[in-house]
Amino acid sequence: MYGVLVLEDGTVLKGKGSGAEKEVLGELVFNTSMTGYVEVLTDPSYKGQIVTMTYPLIGNYGVEERWYESDGIKVEGFVIKDLTGKELDDFLKEYDVPGIYHVDTRFITRKIRSGGVVKALLKTSSEPIEDKEIEEYIELARSHKDLSEIDLVPMVSTNEVVIHRAENEVAKCVLVDCGVKRSIIRCLLERNCTVIQVPYNTPSEEILKYKPDFVLISNGPGDPVAVKETVETVKSLMGKVPLTGICLGHQIITLALGGETYKMKFGHRGGNQPVKDLDRDKVHITSQNHGYAVKSETLPKDIAVWNINLNDNTVEGLISKEKNILCVQYHPEGGPGPHDARYLFDEMIKLGLEKDL
Repeated sequence: MYGVLVLEDGTVLKGKGSGAEKEVLGELVFNTSMTGYVEVLTDPSYKGQIVTMTYPLIGNYGVEERWYESDGIKVEGFVIKDLTGKELDDFLKEYDVPGIYHVDTRFITRKIRSGGVVKALLKTSSEPIEDKEIEEYIELARSHKDLSEIDLVPMVSTNEVVIHRAENEVAKCVLVDCGVKRSIIRCLLERNCTVIQVPYNTPSEEILKYKPDFVLISNGPGDPVAVKETVETVKSLMGKVPLTGICLGHQIITLALGGETYKMKFGHRGGNQPVKDLDRDKVHITSQNHGYAVKSETLPKDIAVWNINLNDNTVEGLISKEKNILCVQYHPEGGPGPHDARYLFDEMIKLGLEKDL
């Protein structure tokens, strides 16, 4: 099968097609993880994006459902250097997602690092793709909506309440699902915390009816500014229940506090981001997947920055003892990635039970 990746600036990369035979549009990003391609593909935070893996050999250890972070593939398209297993190709076909391989992923990565994320079109076909079609594809890529104009969260949030009961419950969490990863729920259950998973637009009064020890705003795709209903819900919950957040949830809490966020040039996506805990004076290697960040100068004075990224000094965590808030930009569950920061789930439960840190 033939494949072509066309960028909005006119760059054209031809390779071999894999997965579904179709045409997709999306924001082109890169992930630096060496393993975890199944978790990456099924992470709801990638909705709306075409993902390039920087590590060249992808597919070499197969696909297993226990690695899924959701009910299926959520990326729009997949770009790799070498496809090393038939299972990955079948996996893409099963979820009607196209892929392309035998392209220069180093070139793509350097381009995004230099100029920032770009809109792109990925096309796979059983027939050769003619040069005369390329100009049309470039225009389609250019005219595609920016992700900040699309509210992606409703596409990946649960539509109904789902209760995950811990066998020996010590705490109860209401998880506001903006595109949650399954490993986050698993980490809470492993700590005997019952998780009540609710849709992203659940009103605060409904959440409080469950009498949670704390509320967790989950990760998810897109621009936090677009998730207006969840921001308003968090505003209503402040002072009534301890609040925690991961990734998009961290950004939503920031907006609810009156702070601001901004779109990064190319974001953090991978499993090797160094984060410093300023309170403990420790460094953790973390898993991350985000294209937006918090403007530290816009935060209220009673909110402390307690984690920073050592690569670029961006805000990686906020804490407030007065408001009972704890949130992080990175992924403490580490799926895929290191488990250095999994202790944060214990901190979240502690915040809920003690109402203090």
